[in-house]
Amino acid sequence: MISVLLVDDHLVVRAGLRALLDSQPDIEVVAEVDTGEEAVTAATDRSPDLVMMDLALGAGIDGVEAIRRIRADRPDQPVLVFTTYDTDTDVVRALDAGAVGYLLKDSAPRDIFAAIRGAVEGRSMLSPPVAARVLDRMRRPDQALTAREAELLTLLAEGLTNRELGRRLHISEATVKTHLAHIYAKLGVDSRAAAVSIALRRDGIR
Repeated sequence: MISVLLVDDHLVVRAGLRALLDSQPDIEVVAEVDTGEEAVTAATDRSPDLVMMDLALGAGIDGVEAIRRIRADRPDQPVLVFTTYDTDTDVVRALDAGAVGYLLKDSAPRDIFAAIRGAVEGRSMLSPPVAARVLDRMRRPDQALTAREAELLTLLAEGLTNRELGRRLHISEATVKTHLAHIYAKLGVDSRAAAVSIALRRDGIR
């Protein structure tokens, strides 16, 4: 059973999301809070498998700062952003703070369920529109990645495993690992989420 902590300052959003998640036999909402400070405390007290975090939380610290504090206290705690904000700046800030994924609130239920399960398994989960922008940026001629590496980076954002990447691209897992090593080396990172974050920032976003 995947235990989830919901963090959103709108009661109706939390209620709707709770009802949606509770429809799944392997997902359980164990707590919900409406401020960043409460999120940090609840993450420590409840030790959920996943924190679903909105970015705009009204008074107090915002979602990005809450993610940063949660990850400082619990480095292995997966945090999945669930928000309406889809600007590259918001995505970069959230990933830099330690979020393992970035999901938009207009996502289909099946995509929400898949993102939750993927995030808990250690995958980097991004909504398709965000992933598409990553590919657009990495296709630009001033970028160091090859076309295949850029394509692989975009698929990383979809949360695919190495085996799934190999099947999608019709290459072996060993070749996938080689490409990943080249991507990480070129971008100066050591994780999937960090690679996506750097790709977005290379468009001049700070």
